[in-house]
Amino acid sequence: MSTTFDAVVIGMGQAGPSLAARLCAHGMKVAIAERDQFGGTCVNNGCTPTKAMVAGAYAAHLAMRAAQYGVVLPGSPTVSMERVKSRTDEIVRNAREGVESWMAGLKSATIYRGQARFSGPRSVEVNGEVLTADKIFINVGGRPLIPRMPGLDAVPYLTSVSMMDLDFVPEHLLVIGGSYVGLEFAQIFRRFGSRVTVVEMGPRLVGHEDEDVSRCIEDFLSGEGIALRLGAQCVSMHSAVDGLSVGLDCKEGAPREAGSHVLLAVGRTPNTDDLGLGAAQVKTDPHGYIEVDEGLLTSNPHVWALGDCNGKGAFTHTAYNDYEIVADNLLAGAARKYTDRIPVYALFTDPPLGRLGMNEAAIKKAGTQALVGKLPMTRVARAREKGETQGFLKVYVEKGSKRILGASLVGVGADESVQSLIDAVYASTPYTDFQRHVRIHPTVSELLPTVLEDLRPLE
Repeated sequence: MSTTFDAVVIGMGQAGPSLAARLCAHGMKVAIAERDQFGGTCVNNGCTPTKAMVAGAYAAHLAMRAAQYGVVLPGSPTVSMERVKSRTDEIVRNAREGVESWMAGLKSATIYRGQARFSGPRSVEVNGEVLTADKIFINVGGRPLIPRMPGLDAVPYLTSVSMMDLDFVPEHLLVIGGSYVGLEFAQIFRRFGSRVTVVEMGPRLVGHEDEDVSRCIEDFLSGEGIALRLGAQCVSMHSAVDGLSVGLDCKEGAPREAGSHVLLAVGRTPNTDDLGLGAAQVKTDPHGYIEVDEGLLTSNPHVWALGDCNGKGAFTHTAYNDYEIVADNLLAGAARKYTDRIPVYALFTDPPLGRLGMNEAAIKKAGTQALVGKLPMTRVARAREKGETQGFLKVYVEKGSKRILGASLVGVGADESVQSLIDAVYASTPYTDFQRHVRIHPTVSELLPTVLEDLRPLE
């Protein structure tokens, strides 16, 4: 059986639902294909549940520090993982059902539940039914990468997906990978009561960030009792009577670390291997990411790829921006390009990291003459008042044009305050103009102009 549509949208992650709704509003007949849960990674096992857990971990941490604020609690605070999980599951369920209900309410859309696979350049098969369309959009996201690691097949392991199923606190969690996913889970479960060790192959955590950013993050995680094993070049897994252990080849520390559970957080891989892309003549790179042009069109002129599967961003906000680019180009005659967006993201540890634009390595690689300003969070009134003074604010500007190039903010509210710089970066606003804008006191953002008062050459 074959049915013809104006468009087929494969995958209901962050780009898919909004695109399907806008195409329907434009009068198009749309087929929606989803093999698993509506909402994709963000809603089901990414942003939504992890940030709910971050909130719980922050509450636990704050309760332990209550006396510092003059608040006396009866007894020692305890964590109920069952209640943490129940709260998280409810938030996720509401979000997922909201997306599914939204899609089901689209009058000119038909939902197909099952694996979609290309059967030709303009056709997709789902559960034996062929869906044909002149426009097909792929929004299938990604999944945790399972690395080739000696002994991994002999031990049970967790990923960012299966971590969502835990209703207990691991005795000793070994986290393989010292970047965003691994560090967020490491701090969450340390604050819930686990002993935690982070194993990182590189010489420092979040190695693609500036070195002072990495060192700051290492300091506050170590300060909470998280053990860091850096420079672990040869990692292997071993089963043990009372759990498991990880073999390490580090310059410092014991050659083996024993634990009760291990989390693999070493990256992600796109969900493109079972789409039958060859039948559609859609090209991928060696890592499986779908190759696209600046407007996100694939090698097939009838197929677009959006979100994590195209390798042009690994965030919810970049996936949503992909939707905006594709929809505006198709329906409004725009000429938008993904290359026009400026990188902005956050690491949601506590305190968080807010990142925008270029960092030191990118500036030096571009050969740009730059200035840098830096201010410790101890100078920020809001941070002192909250009793959270770890971190710093750092902003880069171009020497000649005075435009803001980027920022690395580590500290309380950094994930929000970094956004006050976004418009200035997009508009190439001279930092001298940015300094004239009045901000609310007491906030973290109000100190950004102060950071720019004492600039020094970046060497």
